[in-house]
Amino acid sequence: MDRRTFLQAASATVALSRSGQLFGESGRRILILGGTGFLGPQVVRAALAGGHEVTLFNRGKTNPDIFPDLEKLRGDRDGGLDALKGRRWDAVVDTSGYVPRIVAQSADLLADSVDRYLFVSTISVYASLASADVNEDAPVGVLDDPTVEKVDGETYGPLKALCEQAVRDRYAERATIVRPGLIVGPGDRSDRFTYWPVRIARGGDVLAPGDGSDPVQFIDVRDLGDWMVRCLEAGTSGTFNANGPPNEYTMRSMLETCIEVARSDARLVWAPRTFLEEQGVEPWGDMPVWVPAGSDFTGAASTDISRAVAAGLTSLPMKDSIAATLEWFRETRGLEDKLRAGMSSEREQALIGMLTAPAG
Repeated sequence: MDRRTFLQAASATVALSRSGQLFGESGRRILILGGTGFLGPQVVRAALAGGHEVTLFNRGKTNPDIFPDLEKLRGDRDGGLDALKGRRWDAVVDTSGYVPRIVAQSADLLADSVDRYLFVSTISVYASLASADVNEDAPVGVLDDPTVEKVDGETYGPLKALCEQAVRDRYAERATIVRPGLIVGPGDRSDRFTYWPVRIARGGDVLAPGDGSDPVQFIDVRDLGDWMVRCLEAGTSGTFNANGPPNEYTMRSMLETCIEVARSDARLVWAPRTFLEEQGVEPWGDMPVWVPAGSDFTGAASTDISRAVAAGLTSLPMKDSIAATLEWFRETRGLEDKLRAGMSSEREQALIGMLTAPAG
């Protein structure tokens, strides 16, 4: 698996606010750029639970009816920011920035209108994820042409790094940069993690990658959203890897927990890495979440999150993430709905047949 394939499949210091008071002593005004996709709604829920006033700014195309009681400003991030002019908020959360020129527009417009700018980036900014325990000081990817605006597997990470810098340049200690790993949980329609709870809930023989010892790492969207709001409340500045606990879970423990939560009769059929490579089975793409140890993407499953933990990041037990994801899928899509990630049932069963066929 090359870097382009991985990124396409994957395609996130405490200081006082400028006012000199800790944000969150009472309800404050939070502007969210986006707010209606996957992470955004969880940030909204966490902010409302904290007694804050939330305004959404977006085009009104994704889930336009969500949060009917909130103020919604309509516009376009690329040149259509008039609805934000003349307004003031205590903080802005940018969940939808991918191109530095466009992020710079909102950062410039809001520079004197908000005390803090929280930008949601990604661990894909790093130039290399080949080593374990990648921390925030590792080099980020660089584009030969920084004016490129096409977002694809090659440019996604470096463009996010340039977006980060656009925010830092304008906000300095008032900037909070969050670099999530794989975000999972209820509401995730990419099915990158959802594949496993759903596939196992369906039962039968399930193709499982490797020998089960490869580490897995992800962050529950509820943990991420709650922590981001707490960062705003505390006036937390700096750049943070935001991921689940490293070196705590493996593919085996994750899949066995899926069986336990789903109360499934599924039987795991472990496929050696060499066999999967011979059959052209891609980690992360065909086998979601799986990052083979020692691969060029080891760091994606072993990110150093010590800074975020020191800043208050906590993690729900994996069992809770699996249960909530499976419940959401059953209620909103139905257990037999087609999955958007992973391999087809036909291919999976063909590979299992090759593994279990009698010799000769």
